[in-house]
Amino acid sequence: MFADRAKIFIRSGKGGDGHVSFRRELYVPNGGPDGGDGGKGGDVIFQVDEGLNTLYDYRHKRKFKAEDGEEGGKRRCHGKNGGDIILKVPEGTVIKEAESGKVIADMSGGNTRQIILKGGQGGAGNQHFATSTMQVPKYARPGQPAQELEVLLELKVIADVGLVGFPNVGKSTLLSRVTNAQPKIANYHFTTLNPNLGVVDMDGGGFVIADIPGLIEGASEGVGLGHEFLRHIERTRVIIHLVDAASTEGRDPVADVYAINQELKAYNEEIAARPQIIAANKIDAIYDGGGDNPVERLKKEFEPQGIRVLPISAAAGTGLQELLYYTRELLNGTEQEPIVFEQEFFPEEMNMDVQLPYTVEKSAEEEGVFIVEGPRIEKMLGYTNLDSEKGFVFFQNFLKDTGILKELEEAGIQEGDTVRMYGLAFEYFR
Repeated sequence: MFADRAKIFIRSGKGGDGHVSFRRELYVPNGGPDGGDGGKGGDVIFQVDEGLNTLYDYRHKRKFKAEDGEEGGKRRCHGKNGGDIILKVPEGTVIKEAESGKVIADMSGGNTRQIILKGGQGGAGNQHFATSTMQVPKYARPGQPAQELEVLLELKVIADVGLVGFPNVGKSTLLSRVTNAQPKIANYHFTTLNPNLGVVDMDGGGFVIADIPGLIEGASEGVGLGHEFLRHIERTRVIIHLVDAASTEGRDPVADVYAINQELKAYNEEIAARPQIIAANKIDAIYDGGGDNPVERLKKEFEPQGIRVLPISAAAGTGLQELLYYTRELLNGTEQEPIVFEQEFFPEEMNMDVQLPYTVEKSAEEEGVFIVEGPRIEKMLGYTNLDSEKGFVFFQNFLKDTGILKELEEAGIQEGDTVRMYGLAFEYFR
């Protein structure tokens, strides 16, 4: 069974709690605090594995959890960091928040590894809380909590060209003739239940073509396996409609093109607007009885709309070279960048709507240094991947939206001054 969809529960690791202890040695009866920091919780990481082509591994196991960080120890011993959990997926997998359906990450277009949930930061031990007035602090900071999320994994096939058509029009036969793919071929409906991918090798550059399983009317509304199949056409740049020009099963090829275009439009109008080709298949089986030639009827109907009609016989190999060269010509005229779905849901924003206090102070010890603290800020830093461009943009927007930047300016911060937040330092620029 081809698995291209799965719903799973993921959880990052909780940060280890800071430790409360005091130095106790011979001849040192009243040593200072020496409680160590807790370890960081493990991250949940998704990684592309080129050896995978389905999401089958996630059909039976549904819960995945990174390790918690260990508690800090006495004598300033740092707790062990929790181990990350790495979930391997095929290229083209889109990770969505299950309830809203919003995209968290698209594992394609060069994005081969991404942290989806960050583990909680470890809590500070009591060694950090000693002051001139509080020399025996009996408290430590707890580790940050884990993050958890239910996500939907969807595999959207990565191909340049999508091959669509009603069942039994010859898509598998065509794919087997023009690519290195070896799909099952039989003369009955719904032969193909899996999207088949093949590479067309041509002088001057080839392309990847996907045989999208047979569509039926109502597919965009989920009739049959409609949504399961339409998902795989979202990344294609050119669409080839394969129709049975000979009407061997009594179908009208003109009506078939309109029906499938209607399904594409109902599913996603942007997909329906992409460049199209009509491949009029089975011309070797057309009965020449003196009536209207179906290929000419297709041309008369669709070529005024800018859709080229090319007669072929997938079984006999007739017209295939012209079809492939015209397909490559269309591809060369379209955007070369792979279609990647933009991030819409940011896990680091979860639970950020709680309004918690923060402080903005100018350092009394260091010139040009400002210190920002508060539980909400600490939580945000713990869950935000500042190494990524999107994570840092989110961090900047957070400072602006919460009013922290405004308060820093009111406190007299100047360009080039330093802002410190829980062990991190940033240079301020307007």
